Amino acid sequence: MGAPINLSTQPAPQAKGHSVRESPDYTPMPWTLKEIRSAIPAQLFVRDTPRAILYLVRDLLMAAVVWKLGLQIDPAFRHSRVTSALTATGAEVARWAAWCAYWWVQGLIFTGIWVIGHECGHGAFSAHKWVNDIIGFTTHIFLWTPYFSWRISHHRHHSNHASMERDEVYVPKTRTDLGIPKESEGHHMDYDDYFGDTPIYTMYMLIRQQLLAFPAYLLFNVSGQKDYPKWTNHYDPNSVLFTKEQRNVVIISNLGTAAMAYLVKAACAQYGASSVVKLYGIPWLCVTHWFIMITYLHHTDPELPHYRKAEWNFQRGAAATVDRDFLGWWGRYFLHDVAHFHVIHHFFPKMPWYNGEEATKYLKEFIGEHYAYSNKPVFSALWHNYNECQFVEDEGDVLFYKNRKGEAVRRPAQRLAPPPQEST
Repeated sequence: MGAPINLSTQPAPQAKGHSVRESPDYTPMPWTLKEIRSAIPAQLFVRDTPRAILYLVRDLLMAAVVWKLGLQIDPAFRHSRVTSALTATGAEVARWAAWCAYWWVQGLIFTGIWVIGHECGHGAFSAHKWVNDIIGFTTHIFLWTPYFSWRISHHRHHSNHASMERDEVYVPKTRTDLGIPKESEGHHMDYDDYFGDTPIYTMYMLIRQQLLAFPAYLLFNVSGQKDYPKWTNHYDPNSVLFTKEQRNVVIISNLGTAAMAYLVKAACAQYGASSVVKLYGIPWLCVTHWFIMITYLHHTDPELPHYRKAEWNFQRGAAATVDRDFLGWWGRYFLHDVAHFHVIHHFFPKMPWYNGEEATKYLKEFIGEHYAYSNKPVFSALWHNYNECQFVEDEGDVLFYKNRKGEAVRRPAQRLAPPPQEST
């Protein structure tokens, strides 16, 4: 079936003037979802509620311990014995170093708690819907995510991933969207006129994406489907994102968000805004950063296809994502392998995350070259993909990103077999 594709070892760009770099032609996978599922042992799909609860309890205990340590940072480093031993300047430097350590660890712990809420949204935490909804709602509202509203749009994303017409997030911009004229035979296109950004500007845009993209998506549908009305958002019960039957759960999510806003306001009044920002606000900002970085790198890579029309099906869309060695053991332990084994999650969202590693072994063996993995350092991958993934063409049913020079690293095979039909 071919070796899995390793995105970190793909060929470098060839000489200028070629719109497609040298790499093997791409042919979408031929199997049905039923065939793929049958290759994975049935016991890996079983959800173990007590085991999932233990993971949640572990995360909550870690958050509580780290929070308690955070409360000691300012008093400890402002104590006269510490300032005498380190000098006032040394104690101040050590104090901020301790806060940075707190934000790093607590940010990862909070993100892990968010990931558990995400698993609840898929029904992967427990076979009992009420357990999923109570834990998912509580953990997500704590981190400013409208659980039911986001669950609805996220389910639609999974159901339509990599479809240009129907996916909910990270939908590529087209040549027309960016106002780039079509290349003509014998005419040199100067893409610098459209992508002449400096590295400093690119860094600014990346930082803005990392810190603001998730709130912007919830509030303004940024990076979502372009055909939605202008004011589409996750807080309007009458939004195009929701059906009339879903209106009440959207309102419940809004009430939870309002309650969280009240609690934060009350905490600021009692403990001071500075303490709330340091103990809670900045770790929450880290959650938005890690979440956006993880999902962006899952779904945005020049090696991964997007599909139009009849070339798309669920399993082809599921394979159009990539597993990444995200932060090494930090990512594995604190983030529940959400980035390490994401491909299997797109195939089978209800599979418990703690079975992802074993299930991925079977998936890789079955789909071979259609499984994508990268061990490239994730911050390097973020910079690379942000520059390489600029737009896709207006024509074609199997699409690959082009970069700032109008080059793509892959191309679809000339003759494509039609998508397989699921047997009934």
